[in-house]
Amino acid sequence: MADNDRMVFRRASDQKWIDKRNGASRGFVHDTQAEAAAAAKQRLLHSGGGDLSIKGRDGKIRSKDTIGRADPISPRDKEH
Repeated sequence: MADNDRMVFRRASDQKWIDKRNGASRGFVHDTQAEAAAAAKQRLLHSGGGDLSIKGRDGKIRSKDTIGRADPISPRDKEH
């Protein structure tokens, strides 16, 4: 796991979607999951790449992708 990896999840207190770098104490707040995911992808592209994990409303990871660098297991990647 790199220092630049990001996660998108829903904050329980106000139902907002958060785009946060793994290990950071704060993140960027968005109204929709799509907005948060798009913003996270752009931040990863501009900062050299990394892994993006998106959690659903239930808190389980629903999507993982490598953005901006070569995917080390791309032959097994059935989603992208």
